Amino acid sequence: MPSSWFALLRRRRLSLTVLACLLLLLPIGCAKLEQTERELVFRIEPGTAHWFRGLPAGIEDVQLQSPELGADESLHAWWWPAARQDAPALLYLHGSRWNLTGQLFRIEQLHAMGFAVLAVDYRGFGQSRGALPSERSVYQDALIAWQHLTRLQPEADKRFIYGHSLGGAVAVHLAHELAGEDEAAQAAGLIVESSFTNLGDVAAAVTNTSLPVRWLLSQEFDSLSKIADVGIPVLIAHGRDDRYVPSRFSEALFEAASEPKQLLLIEGANHNNGLRMAGNSYRQALQALGLEIN
Repeated sequence: MPSSWFALLRRRRLSLTVLACLLLLLPIGCAKLEQTERELVFRIEPGTAHWFRGLPAGIEDVQLQSPELGADESLHAWWWPAARQDAPALLYLHGSRWNLTGQLFRIEQLHAMGFAVLAVDYRGFGQSRGALPSERSVYQDALIAWQHLTRLQPEADKRFIYGHSLGGAVAVHLAHELAGEDEAAQAAGLIVESSFTNLGDVAAAVTNTSLPVRWLLSQEFDSLSKIADVGIPVLIAHGRDDRYVPSRFSEALFEAASEPKQLLLIEGANHNNGLRMAGNSYRQALQALGLEIN
């Protein structure tokens, strides 16, 4: 056998060995990559938000129960009944980073509009125990919270889903899932504020790159492919001065959504103060959808 064949065989064996090593290491590398991705997506701030000054009177601490929760997991929520017993109830789904203590100002504004509010911390946030969240786990947590809300407000035409930022994607997914259920499980309306089309789009916008970063993402949060089929009226709101998530994403969501729908672009509002800046426009947009709060 010529020496060149031996050299070729040695190179081929070396290549096969390297390939085998890569295949063995790939799951470990992918697992680490996914963990890092989830850490960056959720960016959990531990403890209490520094601007939190305590709960207003009337808010109840609730521990949600579900067979889906493990022995070392829990799901903590706030329930804030409205002044009227027959008031509509809203499930509040927050975005990344801040737990419920960082969300109170927005919850207060929704409650002042006339909603009874159930606000939930996903596992791993705030007082909810659990491992690092994932797209799958936050979807599951939202469904558990929704099932609790249906017991608090049994009338489907008085139940709403609200999601802010990343929570908007969770809200769209929940509404999409409920669309396939019986009427008793469904919602009257969906409110999505300061959100995006999918995680790949917003990641590319934040990093200001044309590279296909979505290929590296295991978490999709793809609202764009779901919002047309939620089967309920949709209000999409966004501040025009949002520096984190451009309002063009909400415009794209609106275009993809089915009627009835309303788009509320709020002049001068940023990522977090849309409710306050919109004033009565929020209520008017809901009324235009035929959704009465009072």
